[in-house]
Amino acid sequence: MQYLKWKDGNEYDGSQINPSWAFQEFGVKDSTIVSWVGPMNILGDNLIDYEDVGVDIKGNLMLNFIVEHFDEQPGNLKLAYHRQRMLVMITRDKLLDYGIRTTQDGDDIFIDNKKLSVSIATASISTMKMHFALNITTEGTPDDVETSALEDNNMSMEQIHELQDSIANTYMEHIETIDKDITKTRVF
Repeated sequence: MQYLKWKDGNEYDGSQINPSWAFQEFGVKDSTIVSWVGPMNILGDNLIDYEDVGVDIKGNLMLNFIVEHFDEQPGNLKLAYHRQRMLVMITRDKLLDYGIRTTQDGDDIFIDNKKLSVSIATASISTMKMHFALNITTEGTPDDVETSALEDNNMSMEQIHELQDSIANTYMEHIETIDKDITKTRVF
């Protein structure tokens, strides 16, 4: 698995959740975790979650992650959601390093009952994908959702970039150690 940083400022519009996006964008033939800081504005055609149809999913500045795994064909949606929850729990642990206490409901992270994150997982015939993002600011987030942001918790951009690397590297370490555990386990 490879960690790639996309240029900050790029917008997440939902098209990046399409299979093999990292290969098309970066030429990488591997499972990837791609991260960047930028706005989010998911367009109607790119909505994956049936519950979100007709809902604004946007924010002026987000810490975005796109994860793609090619280790099962066809892609396993249940495994994708398990991995998504693992990414959420890693993020919560990392936020504690900065003194930020959170709660979790499914794949959502909250600070003081205000939504900090957005996330979706999906699968195709060849891949499993997820998008996960944290609000850096509450500006531009939907008016009908109470949101929280990293900047409201005194995180500087330098700290946000440290958090970005820490989340991605820890996620990859977990995936690698799971793979190693599988190879050393006697099965019957």
